[in-house]
Amino acid sequence: MFSFARSDEPGAFKYSRMGNPTVQELEKRLAVLEKGEKAQCFASGMAAISAAILSTVRAGDHIICVDQVYFGTREFLEFFLARYGVQVTYVDGTSVDTIKEAIRDNTTLIYLESPTSYYFQLQDLTACVQVAKARNITTIIDNTWASPCYQNPLAMGIDLVVHSLTKYVGGHSDVLGGAIIGAAALIDNLSRIDHQLLGGIMTPHTASLMLRGMRTLPLRMERLSKSANVIAEYFDTIPCIRKVNFPGLSTHPQHELASSQMSGSGSLMSIELKSTLEQARAWVDRLRYFRIGLSFGGYESLVLVVGLVPDMLQDHPVTLIRFSIGLEDPADLIEDLSSIHQFFSLNMRHDKLG
Repeated sequence: MFSFARSDEPGAFKYSRMGNPTVQELEKRLAVLEKGEKAQCFASGMAAISAAILSTVRAGDHIICVDQVYFGTREFLEFFLARYGVQVTYVDGTSVDTIKEAIRDNTTLIYLESPTSYYFQLQDLTACVQVAKARNITTIIDNTWASPCYQNPLAMGIDLVVHSLTKYVGGHSDVLGGAIIGAAALIDNLSRIDHQLLGGIMTPHTASLMLRGMRTLPLRMERLSKSANVIAEYFDTIPCIRKVNFPGLSTHPQHELASSQMSGSGSLMSIELKSTLEQARAWVDRLRYFRIGLSFGGYESLVLVVGLVPDMLQDHPVTLIRFSIGLEDPADLIEDLSSIHQFFSLNMRHDKLG
């Protein structure tokens, strides 16, 4: 028999994997910011996403998921949950009718991401909640793009909200973390099994860095949002750009929905450029202020050449490039980006001559 120190006091700290004061303080603040009852922190955004999904499904269940979901989430659904007979149907989240049509008798979860992080399509959260509640289906949303500052899905009836704290909350590109926020009963349900036993816990040191980031989060989000809108409006004037994907733009097809669901914009956007992958990469390599990177939400501006747009024009390839706008002066960023005019007009003339 083993014996160990214990306390009869509720919530006593016995072992750091089961909770510690620094992480608990971060969880309390996140819950308040996201307008939820309780939060649970994790070692990464992916750990939070996995735990949230696992807490709502069992073998043989069916999940409805938006088709532009974060690639890590999609891989978890397709390669991990498939082992246990969990079925997934991907739908166009811009239409609540596609969600309704996908519901089966064994559907237990609708997984949302609004806006999505490459094409920035939104789901009507209120309508999705109405559909889900009518069938007693749980709803989860990845709210990383808007941050808790600009969108609070729990207030619209969503059951669980997940965040990659690595992005805006951390804010300094030097720490990994994730969180789930929701009703206390739901968080308590996932805490012991899907948090403690799987071991994707957040360390006290990580929590201290997240708390540092939270101190400036509203100020950073205000600056990032304003700068992103300036850059998106600039992109919208450039002829060689086929499309700017950014919900903050008045020309975005879902701008009205974005304005009704969010009080501001994140700083991530993408453009669809009339170019080949090689041309896009060559231009990106020339940028001075944009580092090449997959993440977003930090202090620095990042760029990523994603790939060819699926519905590319027949007469010319179209490439998707994603930008994360940082805290730099937007005038400096625009000066850097202005090389797009000369670079692509020159390359397109060469293509025609060739």
